[in-house]
Amino acid sequence: MNNAKASRNLFTHPLLRRICLAILFALAVGVRLMDLTDLPLDTNPTRQLHSALKARGMYMQDASGVPDWQRQVAVKQWERGGIIEPEILENLVAWTYRLTGPHLWVARLYSILFWTLGGAALYALARRLTDFDGAILALAFYLFLPYGIIDSRSFQPDPLMVALLVGFLWAFERWGSLRNWRWALAAGLLGGLSILVKSTAVFFVAGAWLGGILGLGQLKKTLRDGRFWLLNGLLALPAAAYTIYGLFVVDYLGQQFSGRFIPSLFLSLNYYINWEAQLDLVIGHVPLALGLVGLFFLLRGPLRGLAPGLWGGYLVFGLVFNYHISTHTYYQLPFIPVVALSLAPLAGILTGSLLDLWKGSRWVHGALLVALAFSLLAVSWDARRTLRRVDYRPQAEFWSAITAMVGNDALVVGITEDYGVRAAYWGWLDIGIWPSISDQAYHVLAGGSGSAFSDLFAEQVSGREYFLVTDFEEYEKQDELAAYLAANFPVFASGEGYIIYDLRGHP
Repeated sequence: MNNAKASRNLFTHPLLRRICLAILFALAVGVRLMDLTDLPLDTNPTRQLHSALKARGMYMQDASGVPDWQRQVAVKQWERGGIIEPEILENLVAWTYRLTGPHLWVARLYSILFWTLGGAALYALARRLTDFDGAILALAFYLFLPYGIIDSRSFQPDPLMVALLVGFLWAFERWGSLRNWRWALAAGLLGGLSILVKSTAVFFVAGAWLGGILGLGQLKKTLRDGRFWLLNGLLALPAAAYTIYGLFVVDYLGQQFSGRFIPSLFLSLNYYINWEAQLDLVIGHVPLALGLVGLFFLLRGPLRGLAPGLWGGYLVFGLVFNYHISTHTYYQLPFIPVVALSLAPLAGILTGSLLDLWKGSRWVHGALLVALAFSLLAVSWDARRTLRRVDYRPQAEFWSAITAMVGNDALVVGITEDYGVRAAYWGWLDIGIWPSISDQAYHVLAGGSGSAFSDLFAEQVSGREYFLVTDFEEYEKQDELAAYLAANFPVFASGEGYIIYDLRGHP
């Protein structure tokens, strides 16, 4: 009987299973280490350099051998950056800089580590909910989803948040099965820390919590359980304390809660189309559809409401953060492990059906293993090509050259990539940003009023010495601005990739 059951699984021998896991993790880490020292402009550059500026400022405030002017600029850039989430990763990177020097690849190593640890927790959870084949499929999807490979290296809190979220899901399932203090403590700490690292995790934690509690049944008994209240307290305490401190003690969080929810978007068809496009770009239509099918096979066990709760949490998340979910790809990152978990039951069904059809033939085993290996290698090779397609290192020299022309204390406004953070990091410049067409549209969408060009120009260039253009794709969209600058201001300098207008002494 045991042999018959084993024949329905692709990975039957314990040694083969250990080898498979080792290969998966080694290949996943290896592909992420490709092009490690390139500049972090491959994905979400604005968000990555926001954290990079903070880490550099933290490091340079008391580093030795740093010119005073650089120290002052770095600290100023850090303090003016605004606090979005607790600066946990930035502090960790800044501390490591004291050992390695200020190399941006340090942050990549941390993000790769966090994402990989999240994979270990996902495997453990999927193994609890399904068989080994299903756990391997979930892990492979999580580790080798093309978009996930790129974004899991990024210098932003999301990889750490996702790892803690998956750790919470694993610990929460164990608590639901065993109902002991140890797993209540682990689930509460991991879930609470995930929300602290990035508050958007609350939708997934709350969805899993609600679905899991309802799936447990015996609600009255659960409400009388002290371990349940320990878990709840730990889930809420870290983020609540941070929010109260940020809102009412030092007053720096209020501005971060504005502009995320725009009610008028619910009446816009483009909102739903763009949301779907973001999902397709990150997850893909086929995995998403299969994940919905696999969801129904997870409706069993002590926490049978866990998976539906996660899907529901994602839906509420997208409705609340309706602007960002439809415009920012990295807002889909915490949904990757949700889909991965939902895919897990399908692996056993597929391999079991094939092996039953072919009477457990070794040839079928071999063909399926070869297909899996080929798929992972192909995805890894494509990711390698993506990472090596563009070399961003010349950007550091480019922005240093710009600064050499105008001076590091120049008062500059302009149209540049990524809201001026490239100029800030490699050029040590604080550039006033001329609003893009999409920024102006967003301002109106969020309830603001449009400005006449003359008023906007007077406001933006007031007190500035130079107008810098490096983002020519955006510049070409703003015909009125381009015509006005050309007609009224001389060119201070120009070259490949830039043009600088001299605003001094002119109307």
